[in-house]
Amino acid sequence: MDVSRGYHQIKMYTEDEEKTAFITEYGLYCWKVMSFGLKNAGAIYQRIVNSIFANQIGRNMDIYVDDMLVKSKVQEDHLKNLKKMFHLPGRSKLRINPDKCSFGVTSEKFLGYMISKREIEQNPNKIKAILNVAPS
Repeated sequence: MDVSRGYHQIKMYTEDEEKTAFITEYGLYCWKVMSFGLKNAGAIYQRIVNSIFANQIGRNMDIYVDDMLVKSKVQEDHLKNLKKMFHLPGRSKLRINPDKCSFGVTSEKFLGYMISKREIEQNPNKIKAILNVAPS
């Protein structure tokens, strides 16, 4: 799953908004939500997401920035794990991008790797160039 425009879901502290000011031909503006490119944006975002899902990370969920994976050892537990995950974003208003979600799959691409119940392997599209190198 993918968090939809994750950084932009985090409101800036009012006193920090002026630090993001920029000028255009139409006037002076500042960000009201966290923007890409801010020095600590990645760390702040990861800390917030980790705190929201603290009870699930490492157990039935893995998260890296805005990419999330809900996992279960047995299929019967998977719906319970998904319900737990979806309950929290609704309360914290974290929006998930439905176009980047896959449910009920036994293998999936996550962080550039193919993950299945048995193994983690490289994404074939990522290593194609290396496999096709002619011997020297």
